[in-house]
Amino acid sequence: MHAIHNLSQYVVAPTSNHPQAALRVLRYLKQAPGLGLFLDANNDIKITGFSDSDWAGCPDTRKSIIRFIIYLGKSPISWKLKKQCIMSRSSFEAEYRALASTTCEVQWILYLLEDLKIQHPQLALLFCDNYSALQIVSNIVRNDYIVYTD
Repeated sequence: MHAIHNLSQYVVAPTSNHPQAALRVLRYLKQAPGLGLFLDANNDIKITGFSDSDWAGCPDTRKSIIRFIIYLGKSPISWKLKKQCIMSRSSFEAEYRALASTTCEVQWILYLLEDLKIQHPQLALLFCDNYSALQIVSNIVRNDYIVYTD
């Protein structure tokens, strides 16, 4: 996923090295068919999400990179690796934006399950590794921050 993310940034103006890199990725995928996703039919209907951000992680633009993965039971059903469209001023802001983006995706999945008439009796769990972001999210009374999602 990381290699494809890096290659996709140069689709508009590729150099001579990019087709060689794309062929290398395709050869790897062709030789590893057993590394696909396994969706277990006996999964619990429990949504769990993991969110992370790499503050100023892009070496070219210094923009933060968000990533998340969402599981339905033990099976991954949604994931994303994306460069943020604005510059974050701190690691907290980058993590908070990643959490907001992940929350939107979890909400969309919950709506999709509801449309498919699938009961989701539990709360969706969302994990983050940034202490400041967790403090802001958990403090409902003093939440005066404005969140713009990507």
